[in-house]
Amino acid sequence: MSFEFVRKLPTPDEIREQFPVPPALAALKVQRDQEIRDVLTGKSNKFLVIIGPCSADNEDSVCDYVNRLAKVNEKVKDKLILIPRIYTNKPRTTGDGYKGIVHQPDPEGKPDFLQGLIAMRKMHIRAAAESNLTAADEMLYPENWRYLSDILSYVAIGARSVEDQLHRLTVSGFDVASGMKNPTSGDFSVMLNSVYAAQHPHSFIYRGWEVNTSGNDLAHTVLRGATNKHGRNLPNYHYEDLNTLLNLYNERDLKNPACIIDSNHSNSNKQFEQQIRIVKEVMHSRKLNADIHRLVKGVMIESYLVEGCQKVGGGVYGKSITDPCLGWEDSEKLIYDIAEYE
Repeated sequence: MSFEFVRKLPTPDEIREQFPVPPALAALKVQRDQEIRDVLTGKSNKFLVIIGPCSADNEDSVCDYVNRLAKVNEKVKDKLILIPRIYTNKPRTTGDGYKGIVHQPDPEGKPDFLQGLIAMRKMHIRAAAESNLTAADEMLYPENWRYLSDILSYVAIGARSVEDQLHRLTVSGFDVASGMKNPTSGDFSVMLNSVYAAQHPHSFIYRGWEVNTSGNDLAHTVLRGATNKHGRNLPNYHYEDLNTLLNLYNERDLKNPACIIDSNHSNSNKQFEQQIRIVKEVMHSRKLNADIHRLVKGVMIESYLVEGCQKVGGGVYGKSITDPCLGWEDSEKLIYDIAEYE
């Protein structure tokens, strides 16, 4: 066999029993989930801002960031819902590089999945407890969902996962907002098919069980740009792109049409400072067209304490060890600027 079975890891129930969510945080999650639901269903005019590090590599710096975000949230909460990015799994195109805290709770150490699962859960609980903000994470591994299902308020499905059947079916069992990104090819129909699948009930095998799901009416689209056959990044956040997506939504029988714009990745050509301009263009497009205003419910921004990125072991507190991010000062100003738009 090519597999070496190292050790059996604790089940989600065992980890949740060991590190429970306090009752106050459980109540907070119910409240936050409803607020986000109201935005996606059109009951609320608030705007979602999903913001934070490319990868959550260090508990102290991530919680420091989220606590700063909480102070800003108090000033903008009448118009915005800030959702911290606490992304504990990092997809890697070639398989090389830091894969997130679940793989390596110490980015400079060896993989340790037991300690990684614990570190992931402890960080999410601590961040929520200190900030009163429940977070977003990316579901890179569908079987890991239940390690965090009682604390997350938003789940992202990445460009390389969105075509995968198990990801789509697993999302159909979620009861929280779930953003399905366009694939790296940029094909909108693939993204919309993923939303359709996630919004409908399914039967499948999950973690050794035969399961039935009821469908997730909060599954929605996320535009993150595309990469063509020559390796060139192509944006898809412009007015014309949003109008095209709106027309495609109108051709389909999908619940709660909604779109989030990812301002980094292929939309920015990974030029992190361009996120400021991109977000402002998206906000302007919403002002120009009432239908686009109703469709675009939020933005994603990659942001950390210190701008840019560094190599693993670089030693700069609060600076990304994966993709480059906006720094805190620019991020704070951008949030206030977003809140000024109607």
